Amino acid sequence: MKLKQLEYLLETYNQNLNMSEAARVLNTTQPGISNGIKRLEQELGVDLLTRKGKRLGMTPAGERIVVLAREALQKVGSIERAAEEFLHEDRGSLRIATTHTQARYVLPDHIKHFREKYPQVSLHINQGTPAQLAELTLNGEADFAIATEGFEHFTSLILIPCYTWNRSIVVPKGHPLTRVGRITLADVAREPLVTYVFGFAGGSSVANAFTRTGLTANVTFTATDTDVIKKYVRLGVGIGIIASMAKEQGVDDDLEFLDASHLFEPSVTHIGLRREIFLRSYMYEFIESFAEHLKRPLIEKVLATTRRDEREALLSGFTLPRR
Repeated sequence: MKLKQLEYLLETYNQNLNMSEAARVLNTTQPGISNGIKRLEQELGVDLLTRKGKRLGMTPAGERIVVLAREALQKVGSIERAAEEFLHEDRGSLRIATTHTQARYVLPDHIKHFREKYPQVSLHINQGTPAQLAELTLNGEADFAIATEGFEHFTSLILIPCYTWNRSIVVPKGHPLTRVGRITLADVAREPLVTYVFGFAGGSSVANAFTRTGLTANVTFTATDTDVIKKYVRLGVGIGIIASMAKEQGVDDDLEFLDASHLFEPSVTHIGLRREIFLRSYMYEFIESFAEHLKRPLIEKVLATTRRDEREALLSGFTLPRR
């Protein structure tokens, strides 16, 4: 069995069993992919794929071995990173999966500082929904995820809290809500809402607030991009519910940001890590820059801890900063 054969199988699975697309991603040929998987099947003595004409499917053995192949290739990647750590301490890559709000309003200063110190490390930011961020991280396409909502998708990752934040109601200048002394959830429910696509997923602070009061939100437009939400608020589609940190001086002067921290429980932004990941020194530095309380010794202890209660005890000894 060769690692290349496992790579062919895994990439074929990742590309929805499209060998031609897997070959393109791996910069090889479709016959090479097909022959590599067939040789792997011969060596293992089991069929990994079902073949009906040009249509491919996964056998139960194939489904299981794909999982093990991903784990094996991730561990090989960790070995290569460990070697790279000693050969080139200031070279490599850093791949972060996060939401638009984090990428647009929180990360820029940290990335600027990181780039100044590590100009030879390539940075890659992948934006998406919580489900997409979790998948990218679990598949090893991202080193870690930075997210707030949708943690039902992160059950296979170790989540480390970074900071708390809350929301604002965003309206155009002169909107009737600007004349309300203290906004209630009933005031919000009477308006058409423009908010995050995952803002009303189960377990989110916004969804929980409406559920507790028995009110129904009139969601008319959703998006993953905070700037898109603000654009449609400007167009009069509805009022927005967005992260307060997304207010930008000089850009949002035509909008009013009304404090909604009394309406919704604060949310916690976490970093999600695979347990088996090998973090380069510069990755630890980036995480500490993003959340000062997350020192390298603490992260190493958290990753080494298998029991959830022990992990929670390690992470309970500090007050999270607010943004």
